[in-house]
Amino acid sequence: MLKIRNLILVLGVLMSPMAVSDTHVSVGIGFPYVSLGFNVPVYPRLVRVPDYPVYYAPELQVNFFFYDGMYWTFHNDNWYASAWYNGPWSFVRPYDVPMHVLRVPVRYYRHPPTYFRGWRPDAPPRWEDNWGHDWQQRNRDWDKGDRRAAPRPAPLPTYQRQYSRDQYPREVERQHELQQQQYRYQPHEPAVRQYYQELGKGQGQGKGQGHGQDRGRNK
Repeated sequence: MLKIRNLILVLGVLMSPMAVSDTHVSVGIGFPYVSLGFNVPVYPRLVRVPDYPVYYAPELQVNFFFYDGMYWTFHNDNWYASAWYNGPWSFVRPYDVPMHVLRVPVRYYRHPPTYFRGWRPDAPPRWEDNWGHDWQQRNRDWDKGDRRAAPRPAPLPTYQRQYSRDQYPREVERQHELQQQQYRYQPHEPAVRQYYQELGKGQGQGKGQGHGQDRGRNK
């Protein structure tokens, strides 16, 4: 059942009008992942978004963030996540993107879509306009969170600096192994914790595989 749902999600991305030619989708054995059209050859400089438990990469010309032990990018009107700074990336449904990521103000998007123009730079993007009534109904007051109740930012995985260009581990199994050895942080978001669990289960199931996308909705 999980494999069928994953395949449906991937087909949905391929058939979506928001999917474009520079996004290439691959499907492993129940572990779909995507390779996006941009490349981050070295570990980027990450700067804390003021008053948010989220980092962004000011030198990159992509919408690139770090939160709760994972990297997040908003690319071609879709969200993707990865445990390593240059992917491979996994598609994230709008219902599963952490609210703390969605609340990051517009000014921290280094490559914003054209429809962001005219929106307040010190306010979050208008996701309810983009994702419609159903999303808005399920996420009432999503932008009203108390910043004082936000979790502490996760430590940056600076160990990844030593893995750049040709040294970058392309296989997800190798990435997971290095992360287990050098990064002790445990995510607090349910969806992110599930990512790590699925990544671990993927050990030994083949090279170059990503992780499943059937994750629970974040609170």
